[in-house]
Amino acid sequence: MTLFDLDCTAISRILADRGHHLPEQVIYPTGYFRRPPAPASVLIPLFRENGEWRVLYIRRSEHEDDHHSGQVAFPGGKLEDVDSNAFDAALREAQEEIGLDPAHVSILGTLKEYHTISNFMVTPVVGEINWPITLIPDDREVSRIFSIPVSWLADPANHRVSWKTLKNTKEDIPVIHFERYEGELLWGITAKLTLSLLKLIGVINPHR
Repeated sequence: MTLFDLDCTAISRILADRGHHLPEQVIYPTGYFRRPPAPASVLIPLFRENGEWRVLYIRRSEHEDDHHSGQVAFPGGKLEDVDSNAFDAALREAQEEIGLDPAHVSILGTLKEYHTISNFMVTPVVGEINWPITLIPDDREVSRIFSIPVSWLADPANHRVSWKTLKNTKEDIPVIHFERYEGELLWGITAKLTLSLLKLIGVINPHR
């Protein structure tokens, strides 16, 4: 499938058929985590602009006590008592963080839950934004909202895999890094979920 073949119906059908297979999981050593993972959810927001698919990202605000401070991410966070499910959490967080009205989001499906190194079990919710739309970041949480064309993300020249040793172990895990785009560095779990989605919908070779 090419980018020109993709529409919301096609993406939704692919996610329904194969979304439970990706992303590939990191196998953590037995006993690495001291407690069960906390449920969380992120929104992977897609939109079309000038006939081209783009993925929307945020850069988190800088906070000394935040492990993910300043990183590129998707809108999202932990499930709260007010959330009925992962969809509710993803939409609530996106509204809180970037002012995205849930009424302007069409949910297309999900990828497989992913256990992060920070011990969250994240459900990646894929949605299309009714674009154009005005977004207003909550500067306590988000310092910038930006997007990257899917064609750039899918180019193998723009991403690579390195290896990181897990803290207090001898185990190495793969870490994905993209080249900088407009000064922004996309890496880690957000990069992995991005590539997982692009592999699933067929714009990247799934065996890379």
